[in-house]
Amino acid sequence: MIRMSAECLALSLALGFLAGGCGASKGDPKTEAPPAAKVEHEQDANVVKVDHPEQFPLFTAIEYAASSRLVATGTVSPDVSRTVPVISIATGRVVEIKARLGDTVEKGQLLLRVQSTDVSSAFSDYRKAVADEIVARAQLVRAKDLYEKGAFALKDLESAQDTEDKAKVDVETAAEHLKVLGSTAERPSGIVNIYAPVSGVITDQQVTNAGGVAGLGSANPFTISDLSHVWILCDVYENDLATVRVGETAEVRLNAYPDKVFHGRIGNIGPILDPNIRTAKVRIEVANPGLMKTGMFVTATFLGEKKGMHAAVPADAILHLHDREWVYVPAEDKTFRRIEVSSGEMLPNKMEEIVSGLQPGQQVVSRALVMQNTVEQ
Repeated sequence: MIRMSAECLALSLALGFLAGGCGASKGDPKTEAPPAAKVEHEQDANVVKVDHPEQFPLFTAIEYAASSRLVATGTVSPDVSRTVPVISIATGRVVEIKARLGDTVEKGQLLLRVQSTDVSSAFSDYRKAVADEIVARAQLVRAKDLYEKGAFALKDLESAQDTEDKAKVDVETAAEHLKVLGSTAERPSGIVNIYAPVSGVITDQQVTNAGGVAGLGSANPFTISDLSHVWILCDVYENDLATVRVGETAEVRLNAYPDKVFHGRIGNIGPILDPNIRTAKVRIEVANPGLMKTGMFVTATFLGEKKGMHAAVPADAILHLHDREWVYVPAEDKTFRRIEVSSGEMLPNKMEEIVSGLQPGQQVVSRALVMQNTVEQ
């Protein structure tokens, strides 16, 4: 019985030695990996507790001097002062169209041809005026001969002279009428050619083939706009109107080309507010390099002269989640708090401006996405 106990004791010692050897090898700090961070959620969903906070490096937000900024949306519109209507004085039927909506045209280019009875009537008046002038001139010549021979009174000579002068005026008026209608006295025609008064882009078309043109009483057949300079019309809320002033500059970004920045000048602030949404139209005048098209959506940033101090952090410190922006800031007792911020423009060295939500000198987790992935796991 005693021998069996000794054997059991020896076996126990052997097993203990083996277990101790394996434990020493397993606990070697040189071969053991760093423990994984363990996250515990507090009652607040934006507060997390981490066992090893040293695994998440921190960055102290620096100070950045930035101009006051206001962002608004708007659309590209033609400059009204550079928009010219194409009109047809003559009424009639369109027989041919040489241009279409969106075409770029040059000054003097033929746009359309109109068949009009107005030209025939005007040419008839011109021929009658010429015939009357010929008769009046002949009567004046005879009156002068009779007056020189004493067979004609002075007042009758003056009356003949007056008739001749009025006949000349009628001829000139009839010829000018033909010219206004688009024809000439030398080559009258029932077809009137309508030419482009200026160079630009056709931004509106109200006529089609075989359609009717009612002269000045109808809509203009075409509208030509010079799009080398355009207007950006933005809606600015009533509470933000104090931050924009006529003459200040603004940055314009097209939704179609977000990487390109255009600079313009505020030319006008609308005196009337929209009663429904409480906004005023702010007009920005911008030179168009050719990319801006009428109706495009844009984002305008108004830059004020007053400087403000904002925070700046690495771009990786900002977490974009559910269309909102967040940063993680350290709290007491190994905890981190996720707070919402509003970012601004990108800065050199992969830094990004924080407009609100964070102050210079506060610490943030430099890689917010790594922290978020750890929290989710």
